[in-house]
Amino acid sequence: MSTSACWRRIRQYEEAGIVTGYGARVDPAKLGFGFQAIVHVHLTRHDPAQLVAFIRAVEARKEVMDCFATTGQADYYLRVLCHDIAAYNQFLETFLFRLPAVQSAQTNVVLREIKSGTVCHV
Repeated sequence: MSTSACWRRIRQYEEAGIVTGYGARVDPAKLGFGFQAIVHVHLTRHDPAQLVAFIRAVEARKEVMDCFATTGQADYYLRVLCHDIAAYNQFLETFLFRLPAVQSAQTNVVLREIKSGTVCHV
């Protein structure tokens, strides 16, 4: 494929919303973020206004790398990065547990990363 044909295809993918952004993959530990957790969040109820407030609050927090609304036992799963366990505890106490929609949260500490990626193979 020629360079110009390649760029046309990339532009088409961007315009169609297939390519949604570009970025660099970094090692969080090398930036001082040695604590990573998957947080299972259970809501008190699914009131639309509280859901919107929960989502906006989570989107605004720099510690939250990913947030997924799911089926199953938890309502949401968060991937959270912090400098250490003390910073994570502060995240819970001063943020997550103060959100009116949050009933409880269960934490799974990430021991090591086996596979992580943003590439979609189609």
